Amino acid sequence: MSDAVITGMSVASPIGLGTEEHWKSVLAGRHGIGEVDRFDVSGYPSRLAGQIRGFEAADHLPGRLLPQTDVSTRYALAMARWALEDAGVEPGTTAGPGAPADYDMGVVVSSAQGGFDFTHREFRKLWSQGPEYVSVYESFAWFYAVDTGQISIRHGLRGPSAALVAEQAGGLDAVGHARRTVRRGTRLVVAGGVDSALDPWGWAAQLAGGRVSTAREPERAFLPFDRDAGGHVPGEGGAILVVEDADSARERGAPRRYGRIAGHAATFDPPPGSGRPSALRRAVELALADAGRTAHDIGVVFADAAGVPELDRAEAEALRAVFGPYGVPVTAPKALTGRLYGGGGPVDLLCALLSLRDGVVPHTAHTARVPEDYGLDLVRDEPRGLPVRSALVLARGRRGFNSAVVVTAPDS
Repeated sequence: MSDAVITGMSVASPIGLGTEEHWKSVLAGRHGIGEVDRFDVSGYPSRLAGQIRGFEAADHLPGRLLPQTDVSTRYALAMARWALEDAGVEPGTTAGPGAPADYDMGVVVSSAQGGFDFTHREFRKLWSQGPEYVSVYESFAWFYAVDTGQISIRHGLRGPSAALVAEQAGGLDAVGHARRTVRRGTRLVVAGGVDSALDPWGWAAQLAGGRVSTAREPERAFLPFDRDAGGHVPGEGGAILVVEDADSARERGAPRRYGRIAGHAATFDPPPGSGRPSALRRAVELALADAGRTAHDIGVVFADAAGVPELDRAEAEALRAVFGPYGVPVTAPKALTGRLYGGGGPVDLLCALLSLRDGVVPHTAHTARVPEDYGLDLVRDEPRGLPVRSALVLARGRRGFNSAVVVTAPDS
């Protein structure tokens, strides 16, 4: 069974458009959190978010697509193109013997909140133009606003494809599904996740969940694993990865291999009130087993880092049970961007692959006081130079989703 390797990747986040720009901001500790300015948030208890700035959709997409796409879809389309370019892939170049190239490439993308902005715009049109505005065209446009479909259509990727929804865990599950798809014979899969819900409807929906920070200072709003943690800051963006069959990448002369998707597992928590513990630990153990690795092989954990005390404690307990107290460096660079939901796991995965490449673990910005009983070796204050050969990336979604991915250096 051939390995699934990462040959291209891209990111759009509140701290950078493109892989290297984002990574430089992560290592420098530059955050992208500020007051929402796309609508009036003065009447809301929470006002801070991680917003992407400097992205002009018209620079990346044909004008005809702009009315038919949501903000998150526009990010996804741009990132897919950047990732394919990074991988040195042009549709039509990866076909196997006797098979058309477009059927050798698929798409798996996750989004938990995409569609709020598009729906809001369509209803404003409805209110202004009357009921006769509703049409088959409107339904058609909404259907093709799905990120997976748009990427597939725009790049001619007609192989096995899917769209996954598991909130924050969905982006990692998309990468895990892409790995399975590659192992079943598809040469290349564009995979990842992206979200954006920074419009009035999306904002109200996020605040209704009860986990959004009400702090007014950006540096104090999102404090994963801190004694003063009081919720997360919503963000937007995500990452797209090119997951490819290792033999295919070698045959076509792929310019680079960032790493290998060595293991993946997904679990679901028991129902609330059952008295049974979270299944996050089980997800970690299953991912390690799938990768053929032990806890001692893992050089760093990129944590889910909810920023909610009871959830942070549960994650710390799971890591302590698997790795022992202070047994592995843990980091949460998402403190700089906010929580990106479906896009958060893939962004952490991208950062983990860059940690393997550069031998450095990014720090968790702003967190200062970690409870002693968490038993976490949280990387704080500044990046830590470390020759990392393998990393574990975790993500949890509301209602009990857990996902874990193990990545290793390309030659491991």
